[in-house]
Amino acid sequence: MVDLEGIANHLLDANYPDARIIDQLKELYAIFKPKLDAALIAKLSSSILDEVKKSRVVASEGIIKDLLWMDNANLTIGEQGVGCRGMGDFIAHEFITKLASSSHVAYLAPQSMDDAGAVIVGPGDGKRFIVTKMEGMHSRLSNYPFIAGFHVTRACIRDLLVKGARPVSILVDIHLGDDCDISKLFDFMAGVTCVAELVAVPITAGSTLRIGGDMVIGDRITGGVAGVGICDKILARKDIALDCDILMTEGAGGGTIATTAIYNSQPDAIVHTLNIKFVKAMNALLDRQDLLEGVYCCSDVTNGGLRGDLFEILRDSGLGADVHEAEVRSLVNKDVLALLDGTCTDYLGVSLDALLVFCKPEYTGKILALMEQNHITIKKIGQCNAEPGIYLHLAGNEKVEMAPRFRESAYTPVKKVIGEKTDLASQDRMHALVQRAYHSAMDKKHRVISWIIEKRDHVKG
Repeated sequence: MVDLEGIANHLLDANYPDARIIDQLKELYAIFKPKLDAALIAKLSSSILDEVKKSRVVASEGIIKDLLWMDNANLTIGEQGVGCRGMGDFIAHEFITKLASSSHVAYLAPQSMDDAGAVIVGPGDGKRFIVTKMEGMHSRLSNYPFIAGFHVTRACIRDLLVKGARPVSILVDIHLGDDCDISKLFDFMAGVTCVAELVAVPITAGSTLRIGGDMVIGDRITGGVAGVGICDKILARKDIALDCDILMTEGAGGGTIATTAIYNSQPDAIVHTLNIKFVKAMNALLDRQDLLEGVYCCSDVTNGGLRGDLFEILRDSGLGADVHEAEVRSLVNKDVLALLDGTCTDYLGVSLDALLVFCKPEYTGKILALMEQNHITIKKIGQCNAEPGIYLHLAGNEKVEMAPRFRESAYTPVKKVIGEKTDLASQDRMHALVQRAYHSAMDKKHRVISWIIEKRDHVKG
């Protein structure tokens, strides 16, 4: 995938002559679109440069200048680890959720950092919750659209279920590179509809666009799936209480494990990810209102792994946890665990597609029995306590703090080069730059809102 517009802008910033920029664009066209004749390639390259130059003209109107200008923080998404489901990503999302706040407060707003969001509809005792979730497809599964569509849809459904909601609608958004074969679109949709059929939830809307329009060439895809669910009671993270038990079901992973398998030459391991055991487990629990009374919260072991999930879930509660490594390890599919161990990938830092249940101790036995009746392997892996910190208990009474790293476990060769950790000084510097970007965006939002309100009032007058 090549961003021709980005390259042209970058070379103009570096004061490259027009002829050299056009030659660079022509070379890229020749690689990705070899069927085009030289004359058309030359015309396209000149047009791109011309269009980019025109877009660089500075507006004279103050509000438009403000709209189109952006205060760069000089910190890249990759440096900060955004999307890498570690501490860097968590920090970025803290500020995103602040920016997403408004005067119209949701029951589960972005600031809650929960698995999904929720609003209340209906008056008094007749109120119900509408639960919503947006899930992005795994970025490394672009060449494998079916599995990308399958796992992003299943992940979206998971996050509705763990909040106590019954999914009622699936929405699809896919963006494709200009050179994608049309089959990628249908293969992705087949993966989405496969899960939709298995979980009996209809697809109700969608969007299909090209990545960058005519200005980006290549055949990658990206996108996501959104979902809507309904429930009478929310199983929210904020309701977790002291001394609750932590239960976990068996897991074999989803998109992350599929990616690990593909890019470590073990594609057959993907077969273990093709199931809806998580959905089956949550549906069994939701069918038992008597047991839900003893459940504080549910979640899934997702990107960032158990390290990241427990950190996020317990951070705002002021609680800590003791987790027993032997129990957790026994719940990971043995072939998936062999894949992770064989690639030196920390299984505690990747998505496992396992269900976490935080419940009152007196309900633990009943929930374990329910899952056993539904042929779902589940165990108590730990308990919450008043002491800060999350500790992993190893063999021989040894325990270590189970903190998330700056990035999730490195599960592909390229990720291992980039690494999982960043020194504290760099983290502090990046945190300050994230904060700067947030304040700049927030100030801009307020300026535009004020301008629109003033303009509206002026028109009324």
